Amino acid sequence: MSFLPATPLLQLAADLDAGRSTSRALVETALERIAAEGGNGGHAFICVDAERARREADAQDALRGAGVTLSPLAGLPLSIKDLFDVAGERTRAGSRVLDDAPPAAADAPAVARVRRAGAVPLGRTNMSEFAFSGLGLNPWRGTPRSPWRDAATGEACVAGGSSSGAAASVAGGMAAAGLGSDTGGSLRIPAAFCGLTGFKPTAHRVPTRGMFPLSTTLDSTGAIAPTVACCALVDRVLAGLPVDGDAARVRPAAPKGLRLAVLSNYVTEGMDAHVARAWDDALARLSRAGVQLTPLRLPLLERLPAINRFGFSPIEAYATHRGRLDALASRYDPRVLARIRVGETANAADYIDLLAARAAAIEEARAALDGFDAFLMPTVPIAPPAIAALEADPAHFAATNALVLRNPSVVNFLDGCAVSLPCARRGAAPVGLSVAGLAESDAHVLSVAAAIEGVLQRAFEGASAG
Repeated sequence: MSFLPATPLLQLAADLDAGRSTSRALVETALERIAAEGGNGGHAFICVDAERARREADAQDALRGAGVTLSPLAGLPLSIKDLFDVAGERTRAGSRVLDDAPPAAADAPAVARVRRAGAVPLGRTNMSEFAFSGLGLNPWRGTPRSPWRDAATGEACVAGGSSSGAAASVAGGMAAAGLGSDTGGSLRIPAAFCGLTGFKPTAHRVPTRGMFPLSTTLDSTGAIAPTVACCALVDRVLAGLPVDGDAARVRPAAPKGLRLAVLSNYVTEGMDAHVARAWDDALARLSRAGVQLTPLRLPLLERLPAINRFGFSPIEAYATHRGRLDALASRYDPRVLARIRVGETANAADYIDLLAARAAAIEEARAALDGFDAFLMPTVPIAPPAIAALEADPAHFAATNALVLRNPSVVNFLDGCAVSLPCARRGAAPVGLSVAGLAESDAHVLSVAAAIEGVLQRAFEGASAG
């Protein structure tokens, strides 16, 4: 038995345990889809190690046959974003700049942990160069596509970035889940644009060693997967927490009585009509299910553009790249190079001011959100945009990139955690709804997100039946 795109991880694990499938069969299905002529695999994956994946799948099947299952991830095919170190492979971070980098001596901790759990890495997925874009365009490796095409023109649309290949791999059934990173939305934007679920944990929850940095302050590691429960499972593995028995399952909160703040300023500006309808419909369904929704205006959000006139990512990316820029500037994506160069003009006082402003903003948010279980916002205010227009017009790219990064980057700046889950009706352009909390509220945010997911899924199933 193979698997359908976006099959929940625990369902795949149950099929393996019951003998209805094998890890080798799952891996072969994934490899066939990656290699399919005219498919998305050539853009979703930068490289695939098929023989190693087959060997590791066979090893997990043998262990399971002997009564040993390392975790619910054991035997499941995963994709790995190109900025994680994999022993013996070059980490290029979606760029030509690192073509001459030496192969990694060891797996990054995140990769090592999923391997120890028995997951089977298939290969490295495409991404925005150096993770520095929310749209996923890559001039060197091609641009992964969303499953959604523009309804009016039929044009291909972006999968979102920077973890573009991770999302495309899961949406296309080329992996059961995708390992990625999130500095300003790089897991949640692709999840939103591909009709999937993405979880950005509290930044220090998962080690970022062996991950090529964008911002050492904001970088975090997580997964794109079919459901909240899938993301929670991968997160526990990445965080080094137990996943045996009930520990592998997220417990959804009871919807009735949940107190959720609905951000009413900044994050709702510029919503297109489709996203606005899906957003309003989702809130109405949650209210009918007994969720207490409170509109909340956070004045600090209006100050974020001024606070981030440089921003952590440009400053810290410049610190990483400054030794290469003069000699290798022509090998960078010009759109990425321009964003890195922003950090060149910042000085130490600017950076210290930014740190202080962030600390003050976190305290202000903590006071405003006290008493709420989580806060909600649209993950991205627009539907997936067409690739061709973004490639053709630098100004359109810059404006669209800023817009899609705006909302999710709020969570990174506030040192929070967030889940993006799909909230559009089946057959419509994908839309993400973000469920967020501040630092260390990961388990509760996942529980709240699972409750919201259940409400929306029941609504969609009822609409389909009707």
